[in-house]
Amino acid sequence: MTGEQIYVSHAPRDLELVQELFSTVKNFPFGVHIALEEVESGRSRKRLEGRLANSDVVVAVLTGGSADSQWINQEIGYALAKGIPVIPLLDDDRLRGGFIGDAEGVAIDRQNLSFTIFNLLSRLRSELAPIGALSVPNWYIRFPCTLPDCDHPVTLEIERGQTKLWKRYEHGKLLRTSCDACDSTYYFNSATIGYVRREDGTR
Repeated sequence: MTGEQIYVSHAPRDLELVQELFSTVKNFPFGVHIALEEVESGRSRKRLEGRLANSDVVVAVLTGGSADSQWINQEIGYALAKGIPVIPLLDDDRLRGGFIGDAEGVAIDRQNLSFTIFNLLSRLRSELAPIGALSVPNWYIRFPCTLPDCDHPVTLEIERGQTKLWKRYEHGKLLRTSCDACDSTYYFNSATIGYVRREDGTR
């Protein structure tokens, strides 16, 4: 799992929600292209079309204020015409229709965004699985150690399947990994893979 590209189609009014939902997804070693961020950074609509065309999966964020968006509908149609899978991420199942009416989506639970992020990661993990849905592709995040004067690369291997990760989350158990250089230990939320804390090593 490296180098995959995810394109996120959404309405401008949902940008803050989208950024929150994808904050930890961006930690994985693949590209996450959020439509409005791309446009606001000065990239042209033509460049945006290139991002869409080269995506491995498109996530269409459908909320009450965006389901009828001309841009989202066009981007869904473009992706499907190119054979790119589309994952609906939606507030209400009634917002799903047309060519994605039967697509397996992810419900947005605004009262429990951790659960939403977990389900989004589950769908992405399934969609990007190299050998099909029954495999458990090893995912990982890599980052530089944040201890002053260390900066050694640290890797969190995510070898467990999604069901086991959720059970760990329900029992308050964190994922952890350590820096080989300074022994600092990093802890992550088992559901969202979000950073929780660092414990400094003894070296």
